[in-house]
Amino acid sequence: MAGKDEETPNLADANPPAPSGSANVTNPATSGAGEAGQLVEKTEAQLKKEAKKEAQRQAKLEKFKQKQEKQAQQAQQENKSGEGKKDKKKKVEKVAIVYDKNTPPGEKKDVSGALPDSYSPAYVEASWYSWWEKQGFFKPEYGGRDLKNLKEDELFMICIPPPNVTGSLHLGHALTNAVEDALVRWNRMKGKACLWNPGCDHAGIATQVVVEKKLWREKKLTRHDLGRDKFIEEVWQWKNEKGGRIYDQLRTLGSSMDWDRACFTMDPKLYSAVQEAFVRMHQNGTIYRSNRLINWSCTLKSAISDIEVEKKELTGRTYLAVPGYEQKIEFGVLVDFAYKVEGSDEELVVATTRIETMLGDSAVAVHPDDDRYKHLHGKRVVHPFRNCSLPILCDDFVEMGFGTGAVKITPAHDHTDYLVGKRHDLEFLNVIDDDGNITEVGGQFKGMRRFDARRAVLEALKEKDLYRGTKPNPMVVPTCSRSKDIVEPLLKSQWFVDCREMARRAVEVVEDGTLKIIPEMHKKTWYSWLRNSRDWCISRQLWWGHRIPAYFVTINDPSVPAGEETDNNYWISALSQEEAKRKAAERFKVTEDKISLEQDEDVLDTWFSSGIFPFSIFGWPNQTDDLAAFYPGTLLETGHDIIFFWVARMVMMSLTLNDVLPFTEVYLHAMVRDAHGRKMSKSLGNVIDPVDVIKGITLEELHKILEQGNLDPKEVEKAKKGQKEDYPNGIPECGTDALRFALCAYTSQGRDINLDVLRVQGYRFFCNKMWNATKFAMNALGDNFVPSPAFQLSGSETPVDMWLLSRLSAAVKVCEQGWPVYDFPAITTAIYAFWLYDLCDVYLEYTKPLLQTPDAPQLGVVRQILYTCLDAGLRLISPIMPFISEELYQRLPRRTSNERPSICVTPYPLAQDYPWFSESLEKDVEFVQSIINKARSLRSDYQLNKEKAELYLKCSDQDIATLLTPYTDTIQTLTTSSKVILQVKDALPAGCAMATVSDKCEVHMLLKGLVDPSKELAKLKQRQTNLTNQKDRLQKAMEVDGYLTKVPQKVQESNSEKLSQTVNEIDTITEAIRMFESLSTS
Repeated sequence: MAGKDEETPNLADANPPAPSGSANVTNPATSGAGEAGQLVEKTEAQLKKEAKKEAQRQAKLEKFKQKQEKQAQQAQQENKSGEGKKDKKKKVEKVAIVYDKNTPPGEKKDVSGALPDSYSPAYVEASWYSWWEKQGFFKPEYGGRDLKNLKEDELFMICIPPPNVTGSLHLGHALTNAVEDALVRWNRMKGKACLWNPGCDHAGIATQVVVEKKLWREKKLTRHDLGRDKFIEEVWQWKNEKGGRIYDQLRTLGSSMDWDRACFTMDPKLYSAVQEAFVRMHQNGTIYRSNRLINWSCTLKSAISDIEVEKKELTGRTYLAVPGYEQKIEFGVLVDFAYKVEGSDEELVVATTRIETMLGDSAVAVHPDDDRYKHLHGKRVVHPFRNCSLPILCDDFVEMGFGTGAVKITPAHDHTDYLVGKRHDLEFLNVIDDDGNITEVGGQFKGMRRFDARRAVLEALKEKDLYRGTKPNPMVVPTCSRSKDIVEPLLKSQWFVDCREMARRAVEVVEDGTLKIIPEMHKKTWYSWLRNSRDWCISRQLWWGHRIPAYFVTINDPSVPAGEETDNNYWISALSQEEAKRKAAERFKVTEDKISLEQDEDVLDTWFSSGIFPFSIFGWPNQTDDLAAFYPGTLLETGHDIIFFWVARMVMMSLTLNDVLPFTEVYLHAMVRDAHGRKMSKSLGNVIDPVDVIKGITLEELHKILEQGNLDPKEVEKAKKGQKEDYPNGIPECGTDALRFALCAYTSQGRDINLDVLRVQGYRFFCNKMWNATKFAMNALGDNFVPSPAFQLSGSETPVDMWLLSRLSAAVKVCEQGWPVYDFPAITTAIYAFWLYDLCDVYLEYTKPLLQTPDAPQLGVVRQILYTCLDAGLRLISPIMPFISEELYQRLPRRTSNERPSICVTPYPLAQDYPWFSESLEKDVEFVQSIINKARSLRSDYQLNKEKAELYLKCSDQDIATLLTPYTDTIQTLTTSSKVILQVKDALPAGCAMATVSDKCEVHMLLKGLVDPSKELAKLKQRQTNLTNQKDRLQKAMEVDGYLTKVPQKVQESNSEKLSQTVNEIDTITEAIRMFESLSTS
């Protein structure tokens, strides 16, 4: 390719990796279709060939990546050495380009000067965001819209999945925001009033833990030392100091949010909405007080939600570290022990993974149809430590084939046993308290820590000769994600949401299509969760959060019996104590002076406030203008991991409280994993701040971040090792646009994303290609160029001109079809291919000689086409790459004087405005490109650098020659040939190298006078000898006895392929030798 000229930027630098999907964009209406428009089923051979091509492409990309990394390392070493003038000069040249003009925040960036020589993210991303924000582009009211009179199709509303105020964003958040912002920006460019509402979650447990650790580290104080009110003041102070970091990160990511509407779940407006929601749901019976089994963290001394329970899968005996214990605790084993049958010599052997809980057993269960135990129905067993007997009961939940077929029942400490206990009206014995210690129910073990009791109970059973053995057993251990403690199922009086009717309605709206879930495969998860959902425990034993607006009633009147804490009837919910007192007096028919109230100390589960987020942010229950305009919203976009914990709860609570859906579509993106497919984890060192990818960071700085965190010192070292392996040279500066484009390009529906952060750098190279292309094109347009008010064909366009317009039309069509269905791979591939392969690699290289000829008659046509493609190409990519598209768009002249001030509010290209797609033309140019590629390969094979050879195209018939005639100039330019001659019947000159394009065309390159035949012959004959030896070795190996029966089939196939390739290469070299021998004698 051309591009070595010093006068123009090199548009043919090594290409960055293409987005997932095909590099070539086909007409969406005809892709995969035969001549008659029918689908053509590909043969196995074709599929294998395509797979082979794709593997070769991927291998090239990997080779390119390794080359880039090697070059980066070499450059780094050269900079470090600092030896010699040449090195010093290089170091000066590598100084980052930054925007240094004095532009006050909110003012428009100064773009009056020339474009810098190369792309710099720091330069490009400076100043634009504050200008966008100040101009009000991100507000739905922009352009003087009347929000009260908007039609449904004129509005796009989406709210952010509110990140926890405690920390900073990671690459998973970056994916969410890249996808959401791209959708918002596209809808805004479509002319809709767009609202993307920002906000943060108070994150009850996470925030309280962070502040408690800070208090202890700095002042050696606990929250109980301070008291509730003082502790909450400390949390607010910490939130005000640290809570702004997330918003800074969102701005850096280019998120086009309406910051005037930013909210926090503890703001007065949202706090009031949460209180109102609780009161309404308690009054209608959806929320109730009950004594039930919940997930308990002994370290946090609080109930925790299901999402805060991490399930650690064990394959067998495993020793785990547990907070508060010096030695690791054994898990993953099944202990057998015997209960003596009362009044006989028989025993009933049961198995358990938690031997300490046998202290709270209430029964032993067997299957009613198990013949082994039918004679024991109705009998009892003796508890060895409690001086009591337990019933032997029948229940068909027991698996006869598992263990001994007899199961111990501990209703107060196991979810399955709890249900059994309810069915059979068993005694519920709390044997473990809030601190994780054995209660008085445990008798001689009272006061022991639960896992110390595990060992003690086992030894006591051995002493009583009741121990029957231990064996490894696969199991799932529930751990607290916050404290890493083992979660304890405890029976406690808590607040619950009755989810039955709510879940039924949530299933119904998806089944009838009212709520659309994308991708549809997640419907299965939706139905499974909701049809099997348990009632939701919403109370937490914390201080930070929404305090539950419920009051326990005590009545100073002997005619009214005293109530129990577990009795829902003695709890009054209200928005104030005065209101609660009035309600209590009415309920118990006494005067208010006889009522004493005590508000519940607990706070609500964070997911409760998140569940009403889509309408609480607009001032609900007050009927505000924003509530009327933006609720219900349009879309909910988030990761599929919280489909039940957040998405389903928003749907359930919106239907329950307002009888409407909060949104009509749910798009669930995949999870971001690291390059090895591992989940992001701080202990692995692979949790990366997106700002570090945007701005770059050294390995040493990555290590420092780990040291400043809350990881255990051993985990810090493990994480450092992981970082050193993955980022030996740190993370290079990639820029926001490259990160956003990479995340969107990887977003394939249904698959998790294994993101190699260093691959993001490839999209920075793509930005550089766009930059160089635009810079070159603007120079070609000239300072006085004026684009036509509306592009129209002049009638003098060449086939290559029309081909580029066809490629642009195809890209616009793919994007127009892709955005509504969230097909990000198709969108990014179409845009990438147009800029890189069509505009840069072909059209600019083809037109470069023309553009450098000021008086060329075709110049005006080419300039109008070039402007049209730059303008449309930048608008196509703007939703994904907002910064570079704005920077370059602002440098282009405008078609008319009344166009929009920013690309982010400029109309997105519509397919109807780009009607130039031609399937036949693209097929012809594809044929021409295959000729160009063959010619380039010949130039490479014979190491022709600046030498121009004559190119002869041997055509099978006159029709092919006629087809190629309009493209001879294109072929000549793009193959650096001195001339191109079409031949049908005429003899070819001697001394040509030949390559076959197809049965319709051969490429012959005249090498006579350009290469030394004797040197080429020597190299070719040596290569021929090596290949012949290789062929002989392969044939010999394939002819040994038993080859077909003993050698694996895959090896046989590989050898056959190698042999075929070797024979073909020998044939090619033999033909080249014949050609050079003829040159030597001519």
